[in-house]
Amino acid sequence: MGAESRSARIQLLVAEQAARRGAQVGVVDVCTAAVAALPVGGAGLSAMSRVAPSHPLCSTDTVSEQLEELQLTLGEGPCVDAFLHGSAVLTPDLLSRDLQDRWTVFAEAALEAGARAVFALPLQMGAISPGVLDLYAHVPVRLNAEELADALAFADIATLVLLDARIDETGGPRGGPLEDLGAYRAEIDQASGMLTVQLGVGIEEAFVRLRAYAYAQGRRLADVAADVVARRLRFPPDAEPDQAGEDT
Repeated sequence: MGAESRSARIQLLVAEQAARRGAQVGVVDVCTAAVAALPVGGAGLSAMSRVAPSHPLCSTDTVSEQLEELQLTLGEGPCVDAFLHGSAVLTPDLLSRDLQDRWTVFAEAALEAGARAVFALPLQMGAISPGVLDLYAHVPVRLNAEELADALAFADIATLVLLDARIDETGGPRGGPLEDLGAYRAEIDQASGMLTVQLGVGIEEAFVRLRAYAYAQGRRLADVAADVVARRLRFPPDAEPDQAGEDT
């Protein structure tokens, strides 16, 4: 299956979940659709950053909720590794000896919670990684090539939704159809890159500042990014995280 047709199919599955809720698309719909489409028992998603506190955004059941909280609390597990290294971490069986040694505390706690397999997929856009999508299964399972491609497509959609959203209980965008979100990726990445120069900070902190401003002003992240790229908005180095000024 081609990348475009796969993306369109995944977008449709996510949009259908949102329609069932009678709401705009949110990351909760990505998680729910992923569970329905893949051989997994649950899904969770956490917002993560190197310069701000990480926190769970959604989970489909109590097991996935526990897994998200465990990893962020313990500071170890596939979710943490996927975020730090920027690549998918696939663990088809948590009883494997090497995993027991790798995640001494998490592996045992996850097994007790009811998870046997865990797949962590980083949300990525250029140099920015705003979080991780976690999938788990009650039994040992390996994702085949098609299933892994679908899982990565769900992570890609989650990235687009999360980046364009104001933070709320669903992580959903304030407006605009899902298919429009992809057009914003390059501009958000470019704006974050410009802020690294304006603020003298790394890309992660630049993105956090960009999103903090959008949230404080009640604006869409993509609109703020467009203003930064067009040089209508500038972030002085000494400004508060949620403050910026118009360029003259």
